Amino acid sequence: MLAPPLPSRARPGAVARWLWWVAALVVAMVVVGGITRLTESGLSITEWKPLSGTLPPLNAEQWEAEFANYRKIPEYQLLNQGMTLAQFKGIFFWEYVHRLLARLVGVAFAVPLAWFWIRGALPTGYKGRLLALLALGGLQGAIGWWMVASGLSVRTDVSHIRLSVHLLNALLILAGTVWTALDLRELAADRYARPARLTTIGIVTLLVLFVQLLFGAWVAGLNAGLVTDQWPLMNGRFFPLDEWRSRGALDAIVNDPYVVHFIHRWWAWVAVAALILLARAAKRAGHPKVARAIHTTFGIQILLGISTVMTGVRIEVAALHQLVGALLVIATTWGAHATGRR
Repeated sequence: MLAPPLPSRARPGAVARWLWWVAALVVAMVVVGGITRLTESGLSITEWKPLSGTLPPLNAEQWEAEFANYRKIPEYQLLNQGMTLAQFKGIFFWEYVHRLLARLVGVAFAVPLAWFWIRGALPTGYKGRLLALLALGGLQGAIGWWMVASGLSVRTDVSHIRLSVHLLNALLILAGTVWTALDLRELAADRYARPARLTTIGIVTLLVLFVQLLFGAWVAGLNAGLVTDQWPLMNGRFFPLDEWRSRGALDAIVNDPYVVHFIHRWWAWVAVAALILLARAAKRAGHPKVARAIHTTFGIQILLGISTVMTGVRIEVAALHQLVGALLVIATTWGAHATGRR
């Protein structure tokens, strides 16, 4: 007989449960990051202190020092002149919570990973994948500061390009964590189970969703959700022809708020078509629950996207849109995994 591929001390079920908790924390971080952007709070902390920044200001002197740093940057000087300390504390709160959650995710991943590793509980073939996820988490912190730094000297906000890199890397971490947890769950049920492979329909759907998420990040970074409160038209027009004509095609696609908004709202239907095909493939593979999860998340997401526009980007609605976007990434990853199970 062939030797079992699963070491006797390996605990794939326990490792999978840990990864689901990590995924939940990543979702929370994505939502708080969205609120941070919606409340224009992202530049309230002007320094990157990975360790000492864990504690917020604890006395009046420290608060005045933080506020003094904020008053030096263009966002305050050009947009928020006259802001009170109490108002500053309001925007500081969201950026601080976002950074604190990021640290918590790092600890919640690194410490259990070390514990499982030392105890020999990690199944064969998974150490490299988990280390890669840990490295992406460390990179996420650096990308976050790179994003914030873009708004501290000349601009009054962060670069929407850098913001998209920050968001998409977080969602990549989320998808990788979920995929690994699903593989480990299968291994816990069958010690001979092999990791799922990416199928053609899975790759295509993930790429289509990537484009939609990219433009969603650009919409957030350019405040493009505010260019209109109408749907399906945009200020009485279907296509932003004047904005398209005033720029080169590539410049308009990347930098014009009207054009970016237009692409995001209509590429969504391309994503819906791809997701329907993925859901059908998952159902044919014997996973009707996965198909229902995909249909439910993209249906809610479409309604929330329209509501976000028609309410003038009301924070509660926009934050829910970001939450369901993260859940849609999970459902799509689940669907791609289901079609590639072996």
